[in-house]
Amino acid sequence: MTSKHIVVSGRVQGVNFRSAAQDAATDLGIAGWVRNRDDGSVEMLVEGDDDAVERMVGWARQGPSAAEVTDVDVTDTEPQGLSSFEQA
Repeated sequence: MTSKHIVVSGRVQGVNFRSAAQDAATDLGIAGWVRNRDDGSVEMLVEGDDDAVERMVGWARQGPSAAEVTDVDVTDTEPQGLSSFEQA
């Protein structure tokens, strides 16, 4: 199991990013959470099998069609044993 903390910057709030991230995570079968940050970025914690987590990182680099992603910061973290993906 792999776990990653992801911070996505750009025009990522007000473009349905969190809902689309939840849908993508559910489709990939990974757990975690997504939330808006005060600085205008979106933060995610994702965990699951290596391939699914890497695919989610790839998804975050694009985001939903209305998003304009300018930067993605990815950090390895310890898995927390989460069982679902939530919007926080």
